[in-house]
Amino acid sequence: MTGALRGVVALDGPSGTGKTTVARKLASRLGAAYLDTGAMYRMVTLAVLRAGMDPADAEAVARLADDADLSIGTSPERPDVRLGGEDVAADIRGPEVTKAVSAVSSVPHVRELLVARQRRIIDEVLDGLGGIVVEGRDIGTVVAPDSPLKVYLTASADIRASRRSNQDTAAGRQSTVADALASVERRDHLDSTRATSPLRAAEDAVHVDTSELSIDQVIVALAELASHRGLLGCNAEVAT
Repeated sequence: MTGALRGVVALDGPSGTGKTTVARKLASRLGAAYLDTGAMYRMVTLAVLRAGMDPADAEAVARLADDADLSIGTSPERPDVRLGGEDVAADIRGPEVTKAVSAVSSVPHVRELLVARQRRIIDEVLDGLGGIVVEGRDIGTVVAPDSPLKVYLTASADIRASRRSNQDTAAGRQSTVADALASVERRDHLDSTRATSPLRAAEDAVHVDTSELSIDQVIVALAELASHRGLLGCNAEVAT
């Protein structure tokens, strides 16, 4: 199934819609690479917090982003996330980072820097493996606007809060649905109203509401969409 996906699947949407799980499993099923752009913003945010900086200090954040040693892998089975050589996959999901990431990711220079890097990673994968599933909040609109398949995942705020609370609990982080709902709504507002690359669906994106769908159902639906767009090789696995 290696190299079955040809091209870029751009997967956007707010937190709690299942983007990360769907993107990783879809990439694995279609023999493609996977890129979590949100993890890159979270790594910069973690670096900002570890340096004792104010996430709202745009100039200081921009300077730190220039020097940050970020490394991110593209394997859907084991996406490597490293800051200064340290595995920070768990650290970037902590509540402190979650609270500060919108401020950091709204800094224009940070977005310019990371978008350029994301595009380089995508180009390298397309030249090699041939296909990649990229998830984030501005993939279809900014990072890969020419993607042949753009998907915007949605779900009700209550469903997303419940999912986020369950994820936090499973990871050993204290969380209640009420707290998660407040966090989700706050992040939605900040991401959708920022001046640079706000969260929004691309005009030609396919909207998929995951509220009442299982992860497997979403993956099958997206694999079928990729097949209908002519993006899959003969060895791709579309159905369960």
